[in-house]
Amino acid sequence: MAKTTLASYYQRGENIDYTNSTDETIPANAFVVVGSLAGVTGTEIPPHGVGSLHIEGVFSLPKKKSEKIEMGSVVVFKDDAVEKAGEEGTEAPIGIVIAEAAAEDETVLVKINTNAAKAAAASEAV
Repeated sequence: MAKTTLASYYQRGENIDYTNSTDETIPANAFVVVGSLAGVTGTEIPPHGVGSLHIEGVFSLPKKKSEKIEMGSVVVFKDDAVEKAGEEGTEAPIGIVIAEAAAEDETVLVKINTNAAKAAAASEAV
């Protein structure tokens, strides 16, 4: 007989609780990367307090200046801006671009935490 592991439902998962481990207040709508998980704060989170973190959806994020990013590109968050994932793979992918951003654009639309972004990054690392 197969081994069965029991699980109990906790929450839907579009938003999760996030603990601000810093001594600074994190403002609402701040972009946060924790390991390989990207999110946007849903509320202001006081130092060492708990608030919501949106981990699903499409967000307009600042992008690297002078870089054109095509729709479908896997992106990372580096130096406070989104940029195309590089071959060195030092940063975890945060998502996939859903609309092309011209070099002169200041922001880019990113669907965060997609399995496709993680899989694409893994296949590029091989």
